[in-house]
Amino acid sequence: MNAWREASPTARLLLIAVLFTGLTTFMFLPLLAIELTAQGIPAGRTGFLVGLLAFSGQAFSLLTGLLVDRFGAHRVMAAGFLLRVLGYALLGLGGAGAAAPLVAGIVAVGIGGSLLGLSTKTLLVSQEGADPRTMLALRSTFVNVGVVAGPALGAAVYPLGFGWILAACVLSHLVLGTCLVLRRSVTASRSRAAAGRAAAPAAGGAPAAPWTLRQWLPLCGLGVAYWAIYSQLNVLLPITANAMTGSAAAISVVFTANGLLVVLFQYTLLRHVFRRATARTLLVLGFLAFACAYATLIPLAGWYSLLAFVVPVTLAEMLIGPSLDEQAVSAAATRRTGLALGTMSAAGAVGSLFGSSAGGYLLQSARDGSEVWLLLVGSSLAAAAICLLLPKVRTRHV
Repeated sequence: MNAWREASPTARLLLIAVLFTGLTTFMFLPLLAIELTAQGIPAGRTGFLVGLLAFSGQAFSLLTGLLVDRFGAHRVMAAGFLLRVLGYALLGLGGAGAAAPLVAGIVAVGIGGSLLGLSTKTLLVSQEGADPRTMLALRSTFVNVGVVAGPALGAAVYPLGFGWILAACVLSHLVLGTCLVLRRSVTASRSRAAAGRAAAPAAGGAPAAPWTLRQWLPLCGLGVAYWAIYSQLNVLLPITANAMTGSAAAISVVFTANGLLVVLFQYTLLRHVFRRATARTLLVLGFLAFACAYATLIPLAGWYSLLAFVVPVTLAEMLIGPSLDEQAVSAAATRRTGLALGTMSAAGAVGSLFGSSAGGYLLQSARDGSEVWLLLVGSSLAAAAICLLLPKVRTRHV
């Protein structure tokens, strides 16, 4: 992969950190509710704790962005690693009889994940000479390796005890955090040695002016719309897939195929196939793909509808997610990349909450299952139209 060979040593180390922290995180996440229940914690409290983990990771997105811009992405990343190590250790101490360490551990893991995710993303798109689209595509690919392989690895280790999974999480974050901090120390020393050199002017001239609030509003709205639509994969689709096929494993087939397609084609799609397309064009195509995906479910044709759904919904995911971040990076004012990416994460949190709530209500109130999918098709087409309100600009380096 040319992009990997051309990436700086720091970018490679960041991507390795994304891979292994993602792998251990997805070893841990799917089994958390099972382990809490096995410890004798009631189902209601278990649901609250799992929700608290998601809330802790999403609610601090804007604050995390401000911290990245104020104190620097490296410091925020180091704090994220430290919080996660502490959180996993506290989870090992918690249980049905020790609620305080359990709650503190879950909050620390959630907030640490927010700090880590946003700081590493900011560092990747800010690498000197790097194309933000390429870095975001590589990051998405490495994340999805963890999404695909993590649950299977966690299921293999879980019979040995949940403590082994927590130990793997602690070890991976501790080792990778230490390596990145040491790497930062080396590069900082070199930067100080070269501080007197004059910087050459960029080939593309002055960077584009930051967007106004009026330009930001459609982008934030699209962030909310994307996650509201995408969240139906976790709300409506599992119930519908089970009803259409009569198999509880149907949704696992969808998620496995989705993850494999992203790993195999994410980088190629954004780096080569759509290399010259603007982020706005990719967003339009992505939401149109969403409309096609949910249209395949209207006939409720069992496995045929479900398998036809996988390719367009994966295409939508591959095009929209990185393109929203790319647009945010392009729109950001100087030294405000963290806040821009944090804003998109916050929009995603709002969209996920709204989508999950609305999806359950729609499924409960709809007279015909096809009505829900028609509404999602219409919402996707409306979002594609809103994309045309965005300025048609190409990505600039941060």
